[in-house]
Amino acid sequence: MRIDVLTLFPEMFDGPMNSSMMWKARDRGLLTFEAHDIRHGSIDRHRTVDDTPYGGGGGMVLRVDVLDRAVRAVIGDDTPPVIYLSPQGRLLSHDVARELAQHDRLVLLCGHYEGIDERAHDLFITDEISIGDYVLTGGELAAMVVIDAVMRHVPGLLGADGAHERDSHADGLLEGPQYTRPAEYKGLSVPTVLQQGNHAEVAAWRRRQQLRRTWDSRPDLLYKAQLSESDRYNLGTLADEDARAIRTSRT
Repeated sequence: MRIDVLTLFPEMFDGPMNSSMMWKARDRGLLTFEAHDIRHGSIDRHRTVDDTPYGGGGGMVLRVDVLDRAVRAVIGDDTPPVIYLSPQGRLLSHDVARELAQHDRLVLLCGHYEGIDERAHDLFITDEISIGDYVLTGGELAAMVVIDAVMRHVPGLLGADGAHERDSHADGLLEGPQYTRPAEYKGLSVPTVLQQGNHAEVAAWRRRQQLRRTWDSRPDLLYKAQLSESDRYNLGTLADEDARAIRTSRT
C-alpha cells in the first residue's frame, strides 16, 4: 500500500513512521509512505498557504489554489481516495479502517488553522474522516491514527494470521484480559482455565470475558455486535450476576 500525507509539518511524521509497526511495514515492503509539504503548492516568494476568511471572523483558512496544486503534484494522473482529516468527517472505526485497507493507495490531507477553503471538497477531496468528537490543532495526529489502524489490516504485517480480527472491536466487542508468565505474582494468579490447556474451555472463557468487559465498559457496543444465542445467554447471566451483587450491597 502507498500512503501520501499532505501537511504543513512533514517532520512530525519522522518518528512515528520510522518506529515499531510502521517501520516493520516499510521494511517488509508492505507500505510506501511519504509526507509532502503543502507549501510546495504556493507560488509566491513568501510561500503563503492561507488567508483571512471571506465574511470576516477569526483565524486563517488554507487556500484552495495552494491545496489544489499540492494535491495534483502528488497524485498526478492517479485517482486515489483523497481523505481530509476533519471533525466533520465520518467516525473512524474498525470497519472503516478495514474498508480503507482495500485500496492500493490513500492520500491524507491534514488541515490547520480554521480549516480549508470549502471548494477543495468540490475539486479533489473524496472522503472525510474524524477520529473522535474533539478538536486537535491539526490533522497530523489524526492521520497517524488512521495510518496505524489501516495498516493492521494489511496481510502479512501482524505476527499471526488473522491477528487483526482478534483485536478489540473486530467483532463488535472489546478484547478480553490477557496473561503471560509468571503464573503468580504478588498474590495474583493467572486464571486456572488458561493453564489447563483445554482449548474449548479457554475459548468459552475468553468469549465470556469479552462480553463482561464490553458490558461493563462499553454497553453501547452490544447493540451492534455480532452475538450468537450463546452470547445472549451469557449476557443474561451477567445481568443476573450484577443484579444479585446490587441486592447484596444494599443489605
